[in-house]
Amino acid sequence: MFTLDPTSGVPTYLQLVHQVEHALRLGYLQLGDQLPKVREVVADLAINPNTVLKAYRDLEGKGLTAGRPGQGTFIKASLDQIDLAGVTGLRTSLLVWLRGADASGLDQDGIVALFTSTLRDFVERRETDTSRGVPDEGAQAGGGAA
Repeated sequence: MFTLDPTSGVPTYLQLVHQVEHALRLGYLQLGDQLPKVREVVADLAINPNTVLKAYRDLEGKGLTAGRPGQGTFIKASLDQIDLAGVTGLRTSLLVWLRGADASGLDQDGIVALFTSTLRDFVERRETDTSRGVPDEGAQAGGGAA
């Protein structure tokens, strides 16, 4: 089931695309699974049918889904899945971090801003280190997560 965040600044159709991609990565959607029919999404979310169609076309353009006339839209490819056992520990750590951020007085927007900027710094640093031939510390320690 799809959900929308009207305050995110992300276009509605992209929110739908991202949710399908996340579900594929987490293994919630598998090859052959059917996405909700356009009319069901429209009724549940009170959005324009063209928005849902745009999201489904985008997913089809990425090669992740295929529409079957009169039947619906089905998953036809997968994305790299993450190790759910490893994610469980990371999720627990993240919940502890979120409680700390909440206790520090950060609201949801502040948490998102802090996380986003930190993630951006991490990615930039990793790309710089990789281009200079610096080994990944997580790989050296035998750890790391998706």
